[in-house]
Formats: sequence, C-alpha cells, structure tokens
Amino acid sequence: MTVLPGLIDCHSHLLDAMEGRWRAGEAIILTITQLGPSRRALLGAAMAREMLEAGFTTVRNLGHSGVNGDAALRDAINAGWVVGPRILAATRKLTPPGGQAVAIQSEGAEAIIAQEFLTISGPEEARRAVREALAAGADVIKVVADDGARILNAAEMKAVVDEARRVKVKVAVHATTSDGVKAAIEAGVDSIEHGDEATDDDFRAMHDKGIFLAPTLRTAETFRDLYLKPFSFTPEEQAGFEQAVKEIIDAGVNKTQRAAKAGVKIAAGSDMWQRYPGKTRGEATIPMFEALRNTGLPAIEVIRAGTSNAAELLGWQDRVGAIEAGKFADLIAVAGDPLRDISELRRVKFVMKGGVVVRK
Repeated sequence: MTVLPGLIDCHSHLLDAMEGRWRAGEAIILTITQLGPSRRALLGAAMAREMLEAGFTTVRNLGHSGVNGDAALRDAINAGWVVGPRILAATRKLTPPGGQAVAIQSEGAEAIIAQEFLTISGPEEARRAVREALAAGADVIKVVADDGARILNAAEMKAVVDEARRVKVKVAVHATTSDGVKAAIEAGVDSIEHGDEATDDDFRAMHDKGIFLAPTLRTAETFRDLYLKPFSFTPEEQAGFEQAVKEIIDAGVNKTQRAAKAGVKIAAGSDMWQRYPGKTRGEATIPMFEALRNTGLPAIEVIRAGTSNAAELLGWQDRVGAIEAGKFADLIAVAGDPLRDISELRRVKFVMKGGVVVRK
C-alpha cells in the first residue's frame, strides 16, 4: 500500500447536487427554491460523508450553500453530530448586483438572490458584505469578480481584501475574464479560481504576489457523464459537444502549463456542484487529479496540489497536507503507486481522519 496525507479539495460545493441537464442559472434557482435550507443541510451531510470516505479529509467550501449552510455543516462535523471532512466555510459568495449565473427577472429576484449571495456595489458595500459573511461564520471569503458584463472593479476588490485581512481571513476569487483576473491580482487576493483569461504577465504577477491558481479542471469523461448522457443528442449535436469539450480541455491545459511555467503554485479544486450519476460526491471529485495530470504536471506535483500546496493556500500547513509529527493524523492509503498512475487515487482503501479510522 502507498500511504499519503489526506486529500484536500480547495473548491468544493457540498450543499449542491444539481442536474447536468440544467443550465447554471436554472440549477441555482431550483436548488434554492425546491430544496430549502433544511433538505439542503441533509444533502450537505451526505455529500460530506461521501467526500471523507473517498479520502478527502479537508475541503474549502466556496459558496452555493445558502446563508450559512456550510458553516453549520462545519460545526456539526466538529461537534461529532455528522461525519465529514474538516471544512473551511465561505457562507454566501460576494458578487456584483444580480448574483452569479442567476437568470431571473421578476419582482422576487432580490429575495432569491439574497439567499445565496451578498451583492456589492462600491467599496463600502464590499466591506459590509465581508462583515456579514464573517458574522455568518465564514472562515474564508469567496468573491465573484466577474459574471458576464458585471465585473467588480479594483477598488471594490481591494476593499474586500483589506477588510478580510484585518481579521486574518483569506480571499478566494472566481475570475474568468481578463478584467476580473487583473482586479483580483491588483487587490492581492490569496487564490484565483479558474483564471481562464489570465495572461503570461498575469501569471508572473500572481507568482510575485504569492497568489495560488485553482484551475478547476475536468476530464472528458466527466464532461460526457454530466452533460452528454442526460440528453438524446443527434450525431451532429454530439460532434459539436465533443468539439466544445476539446476546446475547454485544451484551454485548461494551456493555462495550467503557463501558470506552472511562471512558478504559480497550483491548488487542486474540483468545483463539483452537480449530481454525478452512479458516483458518490467523493468519487466524482477524484478525477480532478487526472485532469491535472493530463496537463503534463508531474504526478508528484499533482499530489502536492491536493495536499501540501492546498494546505498552504488554506493557511493550514501547520495541521494538514503532510505526514509529519505535530500535524493531524489525516492519512489515506491506496493499493498501487499514484506516482506511476494517478488514477490510483480513485481506489482509496483506507482513510483516517484525526487518528480515527473512517474506512478500512
């Protein structure tokens, strides 16, 4: 057996299991309105157990959990009420007005958006939103820098970072556009999630400022299972789907290679928010390591992305991410050698969290 530190997912959404056949905006609205906070909390407990059983002993939950669902789940796990990984909770995401990916135009839109997001317009509102998230129990602040044409400016982003840093809380930023990436870098955030339009200059600046990249990559298999199988595509539609997946994967490979070349530290983050037919949430999350390996990253760097690098990003390098005296006894074991075949991480045989055996 090969023994490793417990795995870490730096970009999880444990209180979501949305259908692949739904568009993102539809999925968020239906999750908020159909599940409700009580059923969503029970879903989170199930997802948490599934993550731990797959070998994830720590996760950073970055929103999509209602007002404070992930903070409540964290506290329930810490109290021993339910079984799950260690959680850093973000509570509600901070977004531009209108939330993120919510395609809703009605008199009731604001009430629905407020259940999932803290919207900000201007530096003072940015500071207020950070304080509200902290009051709800946030361990980390999650910001959506851009959603279509709605993009937070550098002053708003800087206000978020300044307010969070005042109490030693880190900031993770969803940034896909060039403007969003640059605003996040200028503000000095701790991690950029996705970073699709980051340039080589952006990656050099991220390296210089110690900003991590969580590229949130997926395999072609994952795309097919989530988005292709639920539909009856014509041959032409399927060909178009395969071309789109290839373009997404190629872009992910390109940005990750350029980030690594610039010396940016890579952290593993799944961004898994869908129900994956036939798989537990943990089983659905593990393929992110294969997606990272497919970019050309050495297997040891992929493992570091999900252990020591991830722990450093979380600010928990003194407690998780390595097998060392003084850290929590969070251990997993696989039958083969993941340095030769990263897919061995799909076949975790043993899980220990804090010295307590979870799976054997």
